[in-house]
Amino acid sequence: MHLLGLLLPPLLLPALSFQQDPSESKVALGRMILPALEKATSFMEKRFRELNLDGVLGFWVLQVQLKGTLEKWAQNPALKPLNLRVEKIVTKLLPLITRATVYLKLSDSTYLKEFQETLQPGFWQLPHLWSHTNMSMIYSKYENSDSFSEELSDSCMTLLLGTKKEGLQPCTVTDLCRELMTKPGCMGYALSHQLLYFLFAKMKGCSNSLFLRSKYYTDILCANMMKLNLETEESEFPFLNRDIFMENIMFCGLSGYSDFYKARWLQAILTWQRPVEGCFGKPYDNRKQLSRVSEDEQQSLRRVKRREKGFADGCSSHNTAVAVAALGGFLYHSAVHSPTITKPH
Repeated sequence: MHLLGLLLPPLLLPALSFQQDPSESKVALGRMILPALEKATSFMEKRFRELNLDGVLGFWVLQVQLKGTLEKWAQNPALKPLNLRVEKIVTKLLPLITRATVYLKLSDSTYLKEFQETLQPGFWQLPHLWSHTNMSMIYSKYENSDSFSEELSDSCMTLLLGTKKEGLQPCTVTDLCRELMTKPGCMGYALSHQLLYFLFAKMKGCSNSLFLRSKYYTDILCANMMKLNLETEESEFPFLNRDIFMENIMFCGLSGYSDFYKARWLQAILTWQRPVEGCFGKPYDNRKQLSRVSEDEQQSLRRVKRREKGFADGCSSHNTAVAVAALGGFLYHSAVHSPTITKPH
């Protein structure tokens, strides 16, 4: 039996049976995803004062995805009840994000100043053209990503955004940043930061020579992120791999790679939400999960998130952010696509 058959609450499975009518499959998908997003929004309502910038950013991307979904659904009467639920979430999220940003100004003003543009209306554009990962572009070997510095990565991002220092033009690429962001063989968060760099360049409309080859680089990065996600699935989704697994779906989905929106991955993610709090974070019993990940992997997965914010109840700001943006991506992708959802096998 497929692993997910064991993991899933039985209620989720019928919703994914094969549907002939595209409207029906959109309704089925919406009915699966929206309860999770409603619960996550309730979590945001209670905790907006405590979220870090990554946490707020995940909810900001979600509301962009939900608005994109509403535009696509508007013409379809069958989707009206779901539309109303989505509108309700968007109406709640916008003031919450504004208020959360006020608290970020107090707790981490420098970091907010550098990345505030990513929380501005119009910054995130959703994909309209879709492609698939090209698995012939997978690296033959991976480097240890300990050489990847998050400080340097942030510095390269702020050079692109034009917030590194006063008077500096946006879209600045130094030799060091070019080398870091195109370095082959990265894995984990180093790999996803490289993709985020190219995503920022796309959102800013950067056209330097490096970004004329953006599609080539994003093809490579998402092929390798797909490989790592498939390996995470193969090893039964160890807890420590889940955050990066969802981050890969969030970023490659925003980059237009539709094969990250696998029904079986959606089903897995939905089971990771903490039902009472509505957040994503530590499973209620993660002792078994941790033992499946080697010591080295645990180190490299713990390393990168310098600003991660965990809560005493096991909720995680970053985990919740990447989860809601991954789920919002599934919803938006189904709205633009007309998916035919097949039975899990």
